[in-house]
Amino acid sequence: MLLDRFGRRIEYLRLSVTDRCDLRCSYCMPEGYKGYEEPEHWLNFGEIERLIEVFACLGLKRVRFTGGEPLLRRNLVDLVQRLAALPGIEDLSLSTNGTQLAKYASRLRRAGIHRLNVSLDSLDRDRVRAICGRDVLPQVLEGLEAAREEGFQLIKINMVAMAGTLEEEIDAMVAYCIERRFVLRLIETMPMGDTRRSSGFLDLRPVRERLRVRFGLVDGVVPGGGPARYLVSPDGRFQIGFIMPISQHFCETCNRVRLAVDGTLHLCLGQDDRVDFRDLLRTDCPDAAIEEALLAGLHRKPARHEFRERPHQVVRLMASTGG
Repeated sequence: MLLDRFGRRIEYLRLSVTDRCDLRCSYCMPEGYKGYEEPEHWLNFGEIERLIEVFACLGLKRVRFTGGEPLLRRNLVDLVQRLAALPGIEDLSLSTNGTQLAKYASRLRRAGIHRLNVSLDSLDRDRVRAICGRDVLPQVLEGLEAAREEGFQLIKINMVAMAGTLEEEIDAMVAYCIERRFVLRLIETMPMGDTRRSSGFLDLRPVRERLRVRFGLVDGVVPGGGPARYLVSPDGRFQIGFIMPISQHFCETCNRVRLAVDGTLHLCLGQDDRVDFRDLLRTDCPDAAIEEALLAGLHRKPARHEFRERPHQVVRLMASTGG
C-alpha cells in the first residue's frame, strides 16, 4: 500500500499534463513568465499510462488531470480513455479554467471523467478580466452550462479568496451555485513564489462562520477525496467547501501527491523534495525500480507544510508544480 511514514494512505494523484495555460491569473503566473518546460521534456501518453499503472498496483485510486490548463494538451481525451481502463483506478476528474470546456465537455464525459472542478474567482466581468488577464467570463459560463447539460456527477466551482475579495462577490457566487446545483469551494492562497505572496491572504474562517449562520448550514461531506471541509444546507441543495491551508491546515489527512508534466513527483506543496520519474522511464527501467523510487519518495513526505512559519521556503511556481 502507498503509505507514508506517518501512516497516511496516498491514493490520490494530481496529474499535470501541461504547464501551458491560456490565462495569466495574477495569483498563479507572474507577468512575462517564460519558464515553461520544452515539449520533449513532457511525459508522453505511454509513459504516463505506465507510471499510473504501477502506482495503481500499489493502491492509487484517484487521478485528477490538471495543468496549466489540461484541455490545451492535444488528444487529452485519448489519455483519459487509457487511464479509465486501468485496473484499480476508480475515479477520474479534471480541473480546468473553463475556457475550452464547451468544446470538450461531451467527449470528456464519454471518455470517463466523472467530476469537474472549474476555476472561477468572480462573476464580475471586469474583475475576471483583471485577475485572468483576458476577458473570458462569457466563455467560462458557456462551458459550465455545457458541462451541466452533460450530467457530470459533480461540478465544483473553485473560487480563490484573495485580499480584496468582497463579501458581495462571494454572496453572488453562492447564489449562482445554488441556482445551478454546483458545489462551491473557497480557497485560501498559498505563498508559493512571489506571485502568490503578493496576491495577499484572506482568512476564510470568518467567511465560513458568516455563511454558516446566514444559510443555516451544517457540517457535511461531499465526494472527491480532496482537502475541503464542507458545510451543507439541511435540504441538501447547496454544499460549500473551504480549503484553508494557512488558517486551518489539513496536513494530517493529506492523501495526495502531484506529478508535474516533466515527470517530477512533488511530495508536498510546502517543500522542494521530489522524485524524478522521467529519467527512470526513459532508461527502460523495470517496474520494480519505479515502485522503489515511489515508496522511497513517500517516506520523505513531511508531516506538514510550513507556509506560515517559513513563507519564503518554496520558490517554485504553482504553474510549474501542477494544479
